[in-house]
Amino acid sequence: MRTESNKISKSSWPKQAVKKWLNIKTSADKFHSDYCFTGAERRKSCSDKDCYAVVPDNFSEGWLMDSRNGMRSWDLGKEETCVPFSDALDLRMFVGTWNVGGKSPDEALNLRDWFKSPSPADVDVYVIGFQEIVPLNAGNVLGPEDSGPAAKWLRLMRNALNPNIEEEKGGVKQQQRYYLAASRQMVGIFLCVWVRADLYCHVTNIRASCVGTGIMGYLGNKGSISISMRLYHTTFCFVCTHLASGEKDGDEMRRNLHVSEILKRTKFSSSFEAPETILQHHNIIWLGDLNYRLVAGYDDTHELLKKNDWQALLEMDQLRIEQKAGRVFKGWNEGGIYFAPTYKYLANSDHYVAQTSKSKEKRRTPAWCDRILWKGERLKQLWYVRGESKFSDHRPVYSMFFAQVDLRGKNGITPPPPSNAVTITRSCSSKPLVNAGLPSSCAAKVQAEEQLLMLTRTQSCMDTVQSL
Repeated sequence: MRTESNKISKSSWPKQAVKKWLNIKTSADKFHSDYCFTGAERRKSCSDKDCYAVVPDNFSEGWLMDSRNGMRSWDLGKEETCVPFSDALDLRMFVGTWNVGGKSPDEALNLRDWFKSPSPADVDVYVIGFQEIVPLNAGNVLGPEDSGPAAKWLRLMRNALNPNIEEEKGGVKQQQRYYLAASRQMVGIFLCVWVRADLYCHVTNIRASCVGTGIMGYLGNKGSISISMRLYHTTFCFVCTHLASGEKDGDEMRRNLHVSEILKRTKFSSSFEAPETILQHHNIIWLGDLNYRLVAGYDDTHELLKKNDWQALLEMDQLRIEQKAGRVFKGWNEGGIYFAPTYKYLANSDHYVAQTSKSKEKRRTPAWCDRILWKGERLKQLWYVRGESKFSDHRPVYSMFFAQVDLRGKNGITPPPPSNAVTITRSCSSKPLVNAGLPSSCAAKVQAEEQLLMLTRTQSCMDTVQSL
């Protein structure tokens, strides 16, 4: 269902296209989060430059409102628990990517099957990226953003990660286990990060950056969304991409160029001691439909597919070839692939299009288009697999990582803020808030924002707020 803001005539498309082409920041250049509040009113979105921006009331309420009275309960239950303090903390991080082929989900789609291994209780952070959540037609590429499908995916993810959250026991709602740290859409690309409730108050400096590399080299039918955040004193960057498509010779060079452009053009808004580029982060995870194909012909590929000889096929994988030659992702890591190519399948089928198509023009040689790579000394991949949902012509791919975070910062102490900064101390009380409806981590934030509204600007609900 389109929101009011999307009911705009086609006459406005040229203006929208020019803004996207010239990379002009618009009011839509925000991320959505469960973190941000302003006074007594819950904020529905955060700008990556100014946390005071508020989305109009006619924006789709599916992002953060889904209880019967229109407001989500923020009661964390009887107790809000902080992670025990030590020098370092090992976290489990689930990372998944899925090109959903322009299809909008219905409520019957069960994402718990995707998230169930291991159970959600074993995971600290979920990073989920989608491609083609809307059809890549002229209206969606040149016109205003259709946020309806993204709201549906968010609702499905929230329900999958927080099962039975709406059920009551003794008149008290169950504790929400995961909160949305940030989500961002650019045309069909959609990235969201969910954080376990007891880590909620330790995530700061959340920022987002989008880079379009599609039509004219700038539109968002292809490109990236990057989300930057600090967890305790360790920085993370999650990059969700949809790179150039095509099976012709030389198309892999276009994909390499997209990667180079994304690394060069992704810039995060300035923030005290926060990275401003992708490669400045401690840990980076790159996920998405990278679109790299196999250099083998259809007949050779078909024979190897019948034998399930993935290793022989991987020798012809463009990404492996380009990476080995040093032309892309130099110094990045990817786990071993022991699963079948993820693209391209017939709808609701286990058969590849190439296995049934009689037209050479419509054949798509099966390939591992959907990938997860990483860079960082404190990341360790536990497993790397694919899902078997037939919802799309792609199969989802997901991975589990161990991520070690630094709890003390440089030299074992937290660095002091600059002299012109105002410090906000966030607490994780062991007592529930009374008549507040907010976690204690955000209660201090709300109070500070009320006092400093005319004097300061904030960066994604971070601990240190620069004064104007």
